[in-house]
Amino acid sequence: MRLEGKIALVTGAGRGLGEAITRRFSLEGATVYAADIDHDAAKKLATECSGAIPFAHDVAREESWKSVLEAIERSQGRLDILVNNAGVFQMKPLLETSLVDYRRIIDINQQGCFLGMREGAALIKRTGGAIVNISSTQGFEGLRGASSYVASKFAVRGMTKVAALELAEFGIRVNSVHPGAMKTSMAAEGLDVLKQAQSSHDPLDDLPLKRAAETEEVASLVLFLVSDEASYCTGGEYLADGGMLAGPPA
Repeated sequence: MRLEGKIALVTGAGRGLGEAITRRFSLEGATVYAADIDHDAAKKLATECSGAIPFAHDVAREESWKSVLEAIERSQGRLDILVNNAGVFQMKPLLETSLVDYRRIIDINQQGCFLGMREGAALIKRTGGAIVNISSTQGFEGLRGASSYVASKFAVRGMTKVAALELAEFGIRVNSVHPGAMKTSMAAEGLDVLKQAQSSHDPLDDLPLKRAAETEEVASLVLFLVSDEASYCTGGEYLADGGMLAGPPA
């Protein structure tokens, strides 16, 4: 198994991509701290997933990060893998976006990732390991009506590169993953808005692969990046977008 004996922390583990990553890591032999603000969802996952340990966690709060990492340190003595996956999405025109709206997205998507890397690296550097930050194709291009979300995902992409430079000396690799359309409730919300804006044209038809990704497909990419098979990969940005950013639609 590719993660035998590894200790991992996955945020936003209660559903969607985070759930798929947690399940995949567990199958590969890792002990996975399944952290989510929805503790019931994390606990449900743990009952179905051997090796998963549920933890209530709000990524936007510094004290919550300290709490979960202190628990891992007490019980495991180390952390090998961190996946900053937790995130939220909002569609609202720029001129209608309040500062409260904007800060909510930034606090969770951007600040949560920053806190995760800063606090998590302090434990990971004891033995070395890997961090994967989940960004988006919106970390590469704009999306009408999603200024705060786009800002947060560009920031995650940039912070990943800085962290890769600064943490390499501690044996920590840091990469970002950029999913496009996925079969999750959050991604479906964005696709529905785009479909309405394009007079019912299905945006998936513009993709070379003509479909949304299964969460398991993106989880496989994350698994590769945290495994020893990716030992020379750091500071990279990895697309899982069905060809979305390869070029304009035909």
